[in-house]
Amino acid sequence: MASVTQHQIQKFHKDGFLVLERFFTAEECDRMRNQIQRIIAEMDVPPHCRTEFSTKEEEQLQAQGSSDYFLTSGDKIRFFFEKGVLDERGNFLIPKEKSLGKIGHALHAHDPVFKEITHSSKVQELGRKLGLERPVVVQSMYIFKQPGIGGEVTPHQDATFLHTEPLGRILGFWIALEDATQENGCLWFIPGSHTNGITRRMVRATSGASTCVEFVGSEPAYDDSQFIPLPISKGGLILIHGEVVHKSELNSSELSRHVFTFHVMEAKDTSWSKENWLQPTPELPFPSLYT
Repeated sequence: MASVTQHQIQKFHKDGFLVLERFFTAEECDRMRNQIQRIIAEMDVPPHCRTEFSTKEEEQLQAQGSSDYFLTSGDKIRFFFEKGVLDERGNFLIPKEKSLGKIGHALHAHDPVFKEITHSSKVQELGRKLGLERPVVVQSMYIFKQPGIGGEVTPHQDATFLHTEPLGRILGFWIALEDATQENGCLWFIPGSHTNGITRRMVRATSGASTCVEFVGSEPAYDDSQFIPLPISKGGLILIHGEVVHKSELNSSELSRHVFTFHVMEAKDTSWSKENWLQPTPELPFPSLYT
């Protein structure tokens, strides 16, 4: 991997994203893919996925269990499934490794392979080139984008979910563990869309609300013709500004599109919103990217 140039960094600031092909080796990608298979092999189906409901009340309890499972996943390795892959008893209708949508949100802290990648010297060097002074890792996810059922991700800005004051402090690292193409659901971006702030926030709902999170504001209708696709080869890295608008389509191909992604916050002179769903915990304060 060649070192990132000043020209590329300028391009990142102009577009709100930057494609760095072959940033990671095929061997590093395979190490992550093999590790996730080990994690899946040892997975227990979460209890909230195993309840048959006979009453509305049980259904609400199950929804609450599901939202608690999500809300408390910031400092753990947890499993999130595609729709319709489990029966009401929690038995898999398809092979379990094909049933997952994502695993999150603390692989970077609790798994040695993902931790090593997140804090690898080339990632740290890139952070320094970008001028990050006190970057901390706030979350990580392994995203599967399964063949045929890997759902679309509608246009959004990451800062909707990971809000900071001031804005402009969130940076996503998105690593293709296999080729991402238009057929299997690569990312699409609106270049330059990171300069107008955000229009929508996802916040923790007040306790006692029926949902665990709610949206404040709304996503504007984006013009489809403004999006450009960013196909990328296995090992490629896409840097994603927290306010750039991006999406991905349904995976209609027969190939998966595995990705490891993590988000970093510049902690210097920044406050993390207390209303974000994700909060640092005593067990896992946000770790420094630099080691």
